[in-house]
Amino acid sequence: SPEYAMKRLLVGGVPRCFQLAHAFRRGEVGSRHNPEFLMLEWYRAYATMEHVLDDTEQLVRFVVSEMLGGTKIEVSGTVVDLGVPFERLTVGAAFERYAGVSAKDAVALANDDEESFFRALIDDVEPRLEAETHAIFLTDYPASQASLARMRPSDPSVCERFELFVGGVELCNGFGELTDPREQRVRLLRDQEARRAASKAVYPVDERFLAALEEGMPPSAGNALGVDRLVALCLGTDRIATVQAFPVGWL
Repeated sequence: SPEYAMKRLLVGGVPRCFQLAHAFRRGEVGSRHNPEFLMLEWYRAYATMEHVLDDTEQLVRFVVSEMLGGTKIEVSGTVVDLGVPFERLTVGAAFERYAGVSAKDAVALANDDEESFFRALIDDVEPRLEAETHAIFLTDYPASQASLARMRPSDPSVCERFELFVGGVELCNGFGELTDPREQRVRLLRDQEARRAASKAVYPVDERFLAALEEGMPPSAGNALGVDRLVALCLGTDRIATVQAFPVGWL
């Protein structure tokens, strides 16, 4: 992923940047996953998560309109109208709506038992998004899912992270960016310990990235959008391999 390098550009004074590039995730194979995929990633200095939500909504609506000549798209038998405003739904509210779990309990579950939270999210929440006839941003993920996102100043139990779902298909993962170098180091070291405890490969901390944060990164927000998935949706297929030149197994 180009994320760390692009954030270093923000520190260096570039106010806005984007990259359309191939990214890699080892071992991820499936109808909507490939170890190599095309990603559009962009960052805006002095922007909020809400600004990037607006960016994303306009971009997805434009691409679908240009490719299909309209704003309606069929996904697994459900017609999704991208011409209406995309709903912005907190993860806690999504658990209340789709899983019958209160927002407070959902956040507590994520921060206490991450595995159970993910099981409920995948089994009870995300499948219900497939039947929605409008696009939905899930926002305000529990703090344990923050990764590189900053916490909500008004509610530190959740973070400024969002994902967009169209017909149940996740298209992107974006943040209001964490700019505190001390907090970022703590998180990276914690991730290393978790991987070590799970007998997974432990990757070194990127000291150049942390040094850039020490120099001073402006308040920023960004997003990473899966281009293969978006194009596949526009072409009416749920297999991204059909829009890739060399999916896994072809090399």
